Amino acid sequence: MRRLLLLPLLLLFFGCAENHFNVPTENFASRVKMLGVAPIIIDEDSDIRHPEKERLIALVAKSNRTYEYQLISKLRETGNYYNVSLLDGDPRTIFSKLYFRREKRDDASIQYNKYFWKNDELRGYIRKNNLDAVMLIVVSGISKTDKIYSNTMLSSSTAEYNYLIMTAQILDANGTVLWEYPNFRGRGPSFDPMIALQYPDFNEAEANHLDKPEVKFKTLEGIKRRFDVKQKDLLRRDTKETEVYNDQFDEMISLLKYDAPKNESTTTAPEKPRPVAEPARSAAPQVTPAPEAAQPAPAAPVAEPSAATPIEPAQPPVGDATSTGEIVPAPDK
Repeated sequence: MRRLLLLPLLLLFFGCAENHFNVPTENFASRVKMLGVAPIIIDEDSDIRHPEKERLIALVAKSNRTYEYQLISKLRETGNYYNVSLLDGDPRTIFSKLYFRREKRDDASIQYNKYFWKNDELRGYIRKNNLDAVMLIVVSGISKTDKIYSNTMLSSSTAEYNYLIMTAQILDANGTVLWEYPNFRGRGPSFDPMIALQYPDFNEAEANHLDKPEVKFKTLEGIKRRFDVKQKDLLRRDTKETEVYNDQFDEMISLLKYDAPKNESTTTAPEKPRPVAEPARSAAPQVTPAPEAAQPAPAAPVAEPSAATPIEPAQPPVGDATSTGEIVPAPDK
């Protein structure tokens, strides 16, 4: 009896774990057919501590525009939407119009920046672009304490490091958050930063016999080279996708893709009619020919056969009458 009582709870638990939306999957599928993706936004006032912040922001903005099409392609490949479009506009202008406030959150040991938007401006933005929902993606800075190991795994450094992270939300015209990233609806939520802006210099600490390595900022040239590292295919060849953005986008797609709800009118293909053996046509209707009917004239002159060869009358099409109306029975076989 106890097992019978627990079974529905287990089914409910595992069933809910597969839904990464904030609404039932069927609800999302029916409501979101036209999805727009806003240009990737940079929150310049977030915790970005790089000493060349302005140049870093310009570098990230350029990389966003270069690689955001990867996400559009991946969303279209899911087949879950009638249309997915990358919206026009300047990311700074869009952010300034829609932004309401930001909160630094620590949920399930995941630290990130959560964004809230102005409902009226968001509704106007969605309706202006004839959308069911819009996807807003924000790159922002965050600092958190981490433990980082050296390449040899023989030493480590626990300190506060500065990162760029990428967060995302899908919202409807009412301001309802239909989906978000990082996502906490799975049993094991995870969230990797987009890129680390700092690193511990283990080599310098070892060379100078320091107890603790110094935490340094990466150079802009090093950050750019990291952005340009291409994803490898199964044969270890470079693809057109970049690792930094591809890792973020693939994680989002894994939490966005769903099996379309079955439609009873289309799920079962109409059964093809089975081939039926065609009945043998009657050689001729069972009608007794008139005894005094005139013989039909030959359609064309025929060479006279030899005396040993009997003359067979020309056969009209089976079941058809000749031009004189006479019905000729089929020859015996």
